[in-house]
Order: sequence, then C-alpha cells, then structure tokens
Amino acid sequence: MSSCTVCGVVPPKSPDHPDVKRAVLDAAIAIIAADGPDALSMREVARRADISHQAPYHHFTDRAGILAAISEEGYRAFAIEFRETLESSANPLADCLRTYVRFAMRHRGHFRVMFRSDICGVETHEHTRAAADDAYLALLDFAARVDPTAAGGPGALTLPTILWSQAHGLATLLIDGPLARKLPPELSVNALVDAVAAVFAGTILGTGSNAN
Repeated sequence: MSSCTVCGVVPPKSPDHPDVKRAVLDAAIAIIAADGPDALSMREVARRADISHQAPYHHFTDRAGILAAISEEGYRAFAIEFRETLESSANPLADCLRTYVRFAMRHRGHFRVMFRSDICGVETHEHTRAAADDAYLALLDFAARVDPTAAGGPGALTLPTILWSQAHGLATLLIDGPLARKLPPELSVNALVDAVAAVFAGTILGTGSNAN
C-alpha cells in the first residue's frame, strides 16, 4: 500500500488512464454544446477537464482527432436510438422525427459536429466513417418503414433524403436557429413535431400521421 493511500490522498491519474480520455471527450462536448465547434482547442479542453495541457495528446493527436471521436460516438448513439424507436413504433414517421429532434437537443455537442463535413472526420478516420455509414443505414431503415414501396429503383434515395432533410432541418432550427424562441408556452417541442409529422405524412405520402 502506497504512502499516499495510507494518508488518504488519491494519486493523480496517469495521462494514459482511460478516465482521462473520457474527461477530454466530455470537456470537448461541453465546449461545443455551449459555444460551438470553433471554440474547441486542445488547451481549452485541458483546462475544462482539469488536466495538464499535454494530457489530451496522450489520446488524440490533435483537435481533429477529438472531433472525429465525438462524431463516432454520436453516430453510434444515434443509430442505437433510431433503431430502438423503429423496433417499438407503430407510427415511425412521427416517432422517428421526434427521436431525431430529441437526439439533437440532448446531444448538441455531438450533433453540431456529426453533420459538418469539414470537421466530422469521416474522410480521415476509418472508425468514424464506419459509424457514420451505420447511422445512415438506420435512416434508410426509417424510410423503408414509412413507405416500403419506395425502397428500390432509381428513386430509392428520394424518400430517405426528404425525410432526413425534414428531420434535420427541424432539429437545426430548434437548437441553432430561432424556432425554439418562437414556440408559444402552450406548444411543446413534441407537440410541434407531431403536428409537422401529420402535415408531412399527408403531403408526402398522402396519408394521415399514422403512416407505418
């Protein structure tokens, strides 16, 4: 037993300890959620994580590596949440729109990086690209549930693109645009999503909001 343990002092973790890597990612996510990706720097991450300025470099070569890891984590979480919704939903259009918006609002730090092609790391980091591809497959599954007849042929990407554009546009307006401030007190985000899904289903699919 070390003297530090005997006197009740916990020795500092090695920079290579996995908790330090997690602390780096959590600090980076918090910075991006509050101030956007442009505010991220290795020095600020170290300061927020309360570690030495060199500690982040034990896990990430540079800022781009941190951003790629955040994207990878976000893609994987997104795919899991989306598939869980699809497995349990009787109304995939409304439920998946809600899941998309909820993910963006709960994981702003991830969301603000995942869809920025200049920083997300899909072109430079293999694991990030694989996670992004899997998340995209979850979106294709969403489209197939909404309208199974649109899954093949030369227009197979049309419906997924329309659904993705709708969900992403709504989420972006809520977290980075003025929409959240425009909602009246009696209208919740979920109620707005449900209303949008109902109109969307009628316009795009010629059905009510119970399209499945």
